[in-house]
Order: sequence, then structure tokens, then C-alpha cells
Amino acid sequence: MSRPTRAALLALAALAVPLAPAPSAAVSGDAAGTARPLPAVSPTPQHIARVGPDVPLAPRVELVVGAGTDAAASREVVDALRAHGVRQVDTRSRASGDARLTVLVGPAARPDMARALRGTDVPRSAEGYALRAAHRTVALGGTDAAGQFYAAKTLRGLLTRGAVAGAEVSDHPSMPLRGSIEGFYGPPWTESERLDQMDFLGDTKANTYVYAPKDDPYHREKWREPYPSAKLDELGTLVDRAIANHVRFTFAVSPGGSICYSDAADVKALSAKLQSLYDLGVRSFSLPLDDISYTKWNCAGDQAAYGAPGQRAAAKAQVGLLNAVQKDFIGTHDGARPLQMVPTEYGDLKESPYKKTLREELDKGVEVMWTGTDVVPVEITNSQAEQAGKLFGRKVFVWDNYPCNDFGRSAGRLLLAPYDKRDPGLSDHLSGIVSNPMNQEGASKPAQFTMNDFSWNDRGYDRARSGRQAAAYLAGGDPRVARAVETFVDLNHVAPTFHEANWQPQSPVLSARLDTFWKTYATDPEAALRTLRPVVRDLEEVPGVLREGLPDRQFLHDADRWLDATGLWGGALSHGIAALTALDEGDEAGAARERERMNALARQAGELTVDPAEHHQRGTIKLADPFLGDFVAGVNGRVPEGS
Repeated sequence: MSRPTRAALLALAALAVPLAPAPSAAVSGDAAGTARPLPAVSPTPQHIARVGPDVPLAPRVELVVGAGTDAAASREVVDALRAHGVRQVDTRSRASGDARLTVLVGPAARPDMARALRGTDVPRSAEGYALRAAHRTVALGGTDAAGQFYAAKTLRGLLTRGAVAGAEVSDHPSMPLRGSIEGFYGPPWTESERLDQMDFLGDTKANTYVYAPKDDPYHREKWREPYPSAKLDELGTLVDRAIANHVRFTFAVSPGGSICYSDAADVKALSAKLQSLYDLGVRSFSLPLDDISYTKWNCAGDQAAYGAPGQRAAAKAQVGLLNAVQKDFIGTHDGARPLQMVPTEYGDLKESPYKKTLREELDKGVEVMWTGTDVVPVEITNSQAEQAGKLFGRKVFVWDNYPCNDFGRSAGRLLLAPYDKRDPGLSDHLSGIVSNPMNQEGASKPAQFTMNDFSWNDRGYDRARSGRQAAAYLAGGDPRVARAVETFVDLNHVAPTFHEANWQPQSPVLSARLDTFWKTYATDPEAALRTLRPVVRDLEEVPGVLREGLPDRQFLHDADRWLDATGLWGGALSHGIAALTALDEGDEAGAARERERMNALARQAGELTVDPAEHHQRGTIKLADPFLGDFVAGVNGRVPEGS
């Protein structure tokens, strides 16, 4: 599969969107006296400021590396420079002093790096970096290898035509864990989709992918059985791609539906399963115990060991297993990260014997996941997150079920709206956030992009700006394509929750324009029609613009039927405008003809379905009305049928 995300990142530089000041993203003017805005960088840095004029690129660039230079960061820098016309990159261990442009990549503490950074603040936190571009020198210094890689990603955003923006950046993630969890029900993603997701996570500075597909039998029902060799090979390829993107491949196995907690053979089988993935390079593991019953045992031995089933007894059994894995497996395997788990009570803030036992007895090193106050919460506030931390005795790790669409109320929609209703400051209470994406991997990216932006810098997050940057990322450097993406996102701007009216309004831009249209039409039909025509024309053009210009083929595959629907609805609206125009001109026969053409296209749109085999769904899907039916009804109410 091609890797469009590399080219797509260039959109951020090509569009050169001014970076608006955010609460914790300091942006200053040009120290040399120019007022040229800096290109937008995503995720939003903790600090970015102009320190001088742009640094011109040169046909030949010196790249200075050392023993501590991250190989992936070095490759990223070379790829970015060549994409912007640099013909030759000479790799050296020491700067020659006579190059027209020198780029340094490595640890921030390296003496030559420290000099080149010229006092730019170097964060102390993990995955942090400092970047400075000034006076024929660009310095990319990381606090660790991941920080170097993220500095290289930021360099891509600072590259404009023929130059690097004269900026300094001091940056680090607000949350330690950021990324996605493939945790939905329905057919799992394919290998190519997962590989695509690893590249996307690397591009957006996310460091976590949790492998937990509910319908992988070896993840749940057959958890005791080893993976077939072919599947292990596939997982090994995925692990390698994750490592190349500084993404922690987290292997999850969910034994709760059948495990006998007191059976040493089951514990041994679980350890063997984890070992097989450790041998592939996995260093992060999760034991989800969600969506199981804790009011019955799976074996008589647990009754004898823990007593009658119930909340406290279930927690005792789970804690025993989790603590054993943390101590005997994680604690004895070099490089293994703290164990993660999902409690059976994962979506509320009610005190219970179950939570009390976890809080008091679960090893403090184990990460506990929490979905918020519901399976798909309307909001997550600082107060709620703080309370969850107290209930579980540690900062919680949020499994956010957005933009997941594996349940009935949203199955006919793509959920593309930017992340919302999550408080700035959550980083004080959470260890991280992972998105549970849609069954459609490529189409999940607009929402995921904004979620990764939020978890990197929650206090600097601006929903509208992040949505624009997500569109720019997908557009691959074409402003017209980016605008079409934004229009398509608006059409698919819907709530995934059972509280739809309280979270995300449907099609907020288009619905407002249609509402204004009808209000104006009542008093000035000609002005109303004149204003709406270009809106509808843009809507009609969206499918063609995206199919011709969007570089992300996976997104186009996933959105294919929804793009068909967009074209039909755009055509229906166009005929509706023509019907109203004819009516206004006294041509009732022409109005009736246009009315019928409008209704024919609207019917076609309403009959579209999605093939479940093509889109990882568990049944045939009928596409939802993208908020345009009311317009059709309004036209029908004003234009009489033909004879």
C-alpha cells in the first residue's frame, strides 16, 4: 500500500495557515521585524515563536548525526528535505562550517546541538524536543529518540517553498499515552489498514496502538490457543511498522469470558500467549476484562478460592491475575512497560465493592482504562476525571469510544466531527487518551487527528483550528481539496452517542445556511437563491474533487458510498433551487419538472446501502439522511406537482 500520509503532511506547510495563539502555545512576532506568520504545526506545540527570517534551503544540505541519533528521525528529515527540492543530503558526524544549510539531529544534550539551539528551552519530559531554525542552521534536539522523531515531524510542518520557517519550538506531550485502540465489534481491520494506521499515528505524534479487535477469536474466545504462524508473521510486520513510527504496539488479550482465575494452567497459557508477542518485539500489554459477567464463575475452582460470585469476589480474582502478570511477566521481561487493564466496571463514577478492591489491592503500576461516565460519554470534565482517579486509586487511561460506529444508532453514518466536550486540563488527571475508531480505518482519520491534537496539548487545543488542520493533512497540499474535505466533514458531522442533541449538532455549517435560506426566501426569494447557489455548487463538486485530488486512497475507499450520496444530494439540491427559481419566474411547468428531478435524486440517495464486506460492518447498512431531506420537503411544499 502507498503511504500518502508522508505527502499529506506537506499540506500543512503549503497552506501556511497562521497559528492562532492558544492558552499554552506561545506565539510571538518575528524577531527580525517581519510580520510573516509561521506555518501551522500539528499537534499544537506547547511553545512556538518566530526568531528570525526564514532559513533558505539549498540544493546540498549537511546532516549532522551522532551515535545517539534516532535512525527514524534521520530518515524523516532526509525525506522531508528531498520532498522540498533538496537534491543531495550529506551525512556527517561533525559540521564542516561551510555548508549553505546544516541540519543537526540527535540528543538535545549533545554539545554541538546545545550550541545550535542557542538557549531554546529543552523540555525535561519524555518525548520532548527543542527545535531552532536560524542563520543557516536547523537544530532538532530530543530528550529521547521519540523526541527526535517528533522534532523531525515538526520540521515538515515548518518547511515552506524553498525555506524553513525561522522559528524556535519547545514542545512535549501533555499526556504520556496517545493514540488508538482497535477495540470495536465487527470484522477487524486488514493488515494494510493497520499498517496505514501506524503511519498515521506516527505522523500525528501519537505513541500508542492497542490491538484489541473484539472479533479476533484468538483475542477472546480462543485466547488460550497460540496464533497460527501466518498470523504471527502478520503481527510481526505490524510491530515492526509501529516501532518505525515510535508507536508502542500494545497487545491485548481478553480472557475474562472463560478464564479460571485459580487454575495455574490458565495463568500459564496466558503467559505463553504474551511471550509469543514479546518475542515479536512487543513491549506493551493489556488485559481487558470488559463486557464480561462478574456475577458467575467460569469454573468450580474459583468458587472454592474466592467464595460466592459477586463484585468483591470478582475483583479479588482479577486483582490476583493482574498482579501476578505485572510481577511475574512484566517485571521479569526487559523493556516491558506497565500492564494495562480494562475493569469490568469501566463506564461510571459509582463507588462499589469492585472498585474499592481494585483501588486498594491492584498493583499501583497497572494502568486502568476508563471510558468516561458512559460507554460513549457526552463529555469528560476535569471533575469527572479527578473523581475517576480517586475511585481507581491512580490517574485513569481513557478509552474514548469516538468515533466508533459499531452500534446501531450511527451505523449508517461516518463520524467525522472534530473532538469536543473534553475539558482543557484533563492532562492533570489522565495518563492518556486512545480513540476507539470506526470500522472504517481511513475514514476515522479526521476525528482521530483532532483527538491526537488534544492529547498532545489539551490546553492549547482549538477545535475549529484542529478541524481545519485535519482537512489540510488529508488534502495533500491542495487548498481546494482541503475545502472539499471540510464540506464533506460538515455533512458527516454527527453525534455518535445516545445523547445526540447534546454533543455534536448535525451538519452545523450547511444546516445554518439552509435555515438562513428559508428565512430570507420568505421575504426576498431572489437574494436567497443567489446566496445558496454557490453553496450547492460546492456540494455537488465534493465527490469529484476528492476522488481526483485526495492522496489518501484508504479514506476514499472507506468514504466511497457516502461520496456517492453527497453527489446525489448535491444534484437534488441543485434541481430544488432550479424549481424554486422557475416558480419565482412564473414557469410552473418548468418548476414541476425540476421538482420531479430533485425527488428522483433524493430517492436514489435514500436507497443507497453499504456492502458490509467492504466496510467491516456486521450487516447491510442503509445510509442516513445527511440533513438535506428538510430542504427537499420545503421545495415540495412550495412547488406543485406537474399534471
